[in-house]
Amino acid sequence: MEGQPGKRAEWANEWPERVSGRKEEPAKQTSEQAGEQTKQRAKRVDEWAKQADEQAKPAGERWEQAARQRERAGTAQRPVPKPAAVRPLRWPSGLRRPPRWGGPRRRRRLRLPVAAAGIAALAVLLPALLVHRGGVTPPPPAQGTPAAQQQPAAQTPPAAVQRADGPPVSVYLSDTGGVETLPLEQYVLGVLAAEMPSDFGIEAMKAQAIAARTFIVKRLAAGDRSGVPDGSADVTDTVTHQAYLSKAALAAWKQAGKGAALQKLQQAVNDTAGMIMTYDGKPISALFFSASGGYTENSEDYWSERIPYLRSVPSPWDAKIDPSYKETVQMPVQEIYSKLGLSAASLPALAGTGTGQAAQTAASLFTVLDRTQGESIKEIRIGGKLFTGREVREKLGLRSSRFDIKVQQNEALITTYGYGHGVGMSQWGANGMAQEGYSAADILKHYYTGISLESSSKFLK
Repeated sequence: MEGQPGKRAEWANEWPERVSGRKEEPAKQTSEQAGEQTKQRAKRVDEWAKQADEQAKPAGERWEQAARQRERAGTAQRPVPKPAAVRPLRWPSGLRRPPRWGGPRRRRRLRLPVAAAGIAALAVLLPALLVHRGGVTPPPPAQGTPAAQQQPAAQTPPAAVQRADGPPVSVYLSDTGGVETLPLEQYVLGVLAAEMPSDFGIEAMKAQAIAARTFIVKRLAAGDRSGVPDGSADVTDTVTHQAYLSKAALAAWKQAGKGAALQKLQQAVNDTAGMIMTYDGKPISALFFSASGGYTENSEDYWSERIPYLRSVPSPWDAKIDPSYKETVQMPVQEIYSKLGLSAASLPALAGTGTGQAAQTAASLFTVLDRTQGESIKEIRIGGKLFTGREVREKLGLRSSRFDIKVQQNEALITTYGYGHGVGMSQWGANGMAQEGYSAADILKHYYTGISLESSSKFLK
């Protein structure tokens, strides 16, 4: 109804004229016109005052006056009974209610100006009241008004909530070989319980819930059952896909006194129900890991494929709050060679390392040639052979591919930073961001470049 507010405002401006029964006179008036208007106003005030005095008369006096008028008019009406005396209102203390303005005499003196002022105020306020009742949209709040003082906008619940926790998900249970089928949102709860500590911040948990939901929605939408024995389920309960705690395992939480932790996880799932991440309108590969070494990794630096939303970003929170951020392991050099498939013949004598040529020989055993943008090992030479940081990490069972190696005689000291492949969202980094007040959306958009948040119902039938 565009244009209506303007008409109402125009009509409202004309309303005082309708109340007073006259049209507005031009701005310039003669002295005679001004004097005539003053006389008219005084006459109307006198009339209003007489009406006010008439209403203020006692009920008995008004009844006698009306009787005399009927007698003069000669009307033969049934006599109206004289009203009974009205008992004065008494206060709980037994006293009469005190006069409003100090007593009867003062009330009579103030009656005329008060009545006139009241009617004048009515003429001013009536247009505003009528405009308000006409449905004119109130002005928006002034800029700079705190968000907490504004009326909250109505929110529509996510589509997945309306669909009774979403479509079914079948999970292959590696311990028993059985298959457990449950609604999507309950599956996300099982993943959240298995993948993230329950003492993490609620916003970090929400971010993890959205990542877990995105992962499974992408598989369901594509009909992908790869990595599942005989294709008997949608996904397994292992880190090959996503770790998952079964319904029976979660039920045991309550018996073990972990009901409050389970309730917190459930809140994170409920608050994000149906929400997933997309890029160019499609669900993303929502990769995540435990902790970074200060930066996340580009996808092509750990795998061969370049994915635009899996870019290296800073993650300084891990080193501040992760108690296992830095770890040093000791391993015999001969064992390292064996695990990397190197022959013992290529291993030089390391006895007495630490001085002279022996120390140089030990240092040359592990030569870092290149590092990734995330400062992990990209390429390293060991025993005359080239390896990627990922190969060394996986074959030696290291926590991450960002590491340093020092050799002391026949032993190697390997110090790792962070934990996991380093691609996507760092869970400890997410917790650090949550502790600093970032929202789940802030966390996800930091670790996944250029993503959007959408409803899973758009991709599931």
